[in-house]
Amino acid sequence: MSALPGTRKPPLTAGAVLAWSGALLYPGVLFVTVTSGRFGFDQLEILASAGLTVWVLALLRRRPLPAHGILLFSWILALTEMPNGSVAGLQILLTDLAVGYIAATRPRALSISVAVVTYVLQALSVAAFVSPNGSFLITVMLAMAVTWMVGNSVQVRRAHADVMREQATAQAVTAERLRIARELHDMVAHSIGIIAIQAGVGGRVIDTQPAEARNALDAIEATSRDTLSGLRRMLTALRKDDPGTAPLGPVPGLDDLARLAEATMDAGVKVDIRTEGEPRPLPPDVDLSAYRIVQEAVTNVVRHAGTGQCRVTVGYGDEELAIEVEDDGAGGVVGTGYGIVGMRERVTLLRGEFTAGPRPEGGFRVAARIPAPAAA
Repeated sequence: MSALPGTRKPPLTAGAVLAWSGALLYPGVLFVTVTSGRFGFDQLEILASAGLTVWVLALLRRRPLPAHGILLFSWILALTEMPNGSVAGLQILLTDLAVGYIAATRPRALSISVAVVTYVLQALSVAAFVSPNGSFLITVMLAMAVTWMVGNSVQVRRAHADVMREQATAQAVTAERLRIARELHDMVAHSIGIIAIQAGVGGRVIDTQPAEARNALDAIEATSRDTLSGLRRMLTALRKDDPGTAPLGPVPGLDDLARLAEATMDAGVKVDIRTEGEPRPLPPDVDLSAYRIVQEAVTNVVRHAGTGQCRVTVGYGDEELAIEVEDDGAGGVVGTGYGIVGMRERVTLLRGEFTAGPRPEGGFRVAARIPAPAAA
């Protein structure tokens, strides 16, 4: 593809020019070293050849095919000058290593082609200048096959790790979306339920009991403000990558149950909160989820139970938190929403146990047991 008008390819850096100049000198230096070997190896030539060999192998990272081609050509040339088993063995070892690297870093079809071409050239050069027996050529073929399979297995493992990493990322995104959906449902469903009940009360008594209507409007205002603050906190969390954004307030927890009970009392349902065990700091995710479970369960009482009271029991065990919400109402008509599902998902994510259903003596019961080691 031609360059766009007015643009030029970036020039080669001095380091790249030097690197490939050394690589291009490699066949000649190796040939001279092998030629001198007929009369006794010169130490300086051996060091130069060894250094350039390492240099060319290092170039496999940037340009594996040209580097491999230079390596293969250099050792075939050396084998023509000094046809013995030592040179043939070095040729096979080094070019096989290059094929293994290509198999680990390049597409499979390309690496197979490189492996086949390399083996053919190895076999032809060894057969032409060393005159090996058949078992030696089979050994060369097996060495190439093993090297390619090792390199290919490295690539397969790397690809599998990438897939697993992508799946983990996708699962994390899905879990975060579910968490946000549950947060929105719990927050908005509870608040709108309270607001709807207070609005109905205010509408019925606005003419006959203005004071009660005013109280209902005050409760609607307070609930609306709390919900708006919660939504702002959630939107702030969604924008947490923005360095200029700061949290607008803490997330709710079990310490906020008294305020929840007060808001529910305004909706006509008295919440009796009981604590068993010694209260202690909890991990933030457990604290938030426990509050949301109580909030959703109490909201269901307000909406569906047809009773004026319910009991909330929070039990602090050594390594777990127990939550129980009971009422004596109509038996837990929980509607067709996602309240029970959301509570169950929260508890499941925390590896706890959750049950919800009618009580034998009447009413409805929601219970959860969540592993809850003390917060650090």
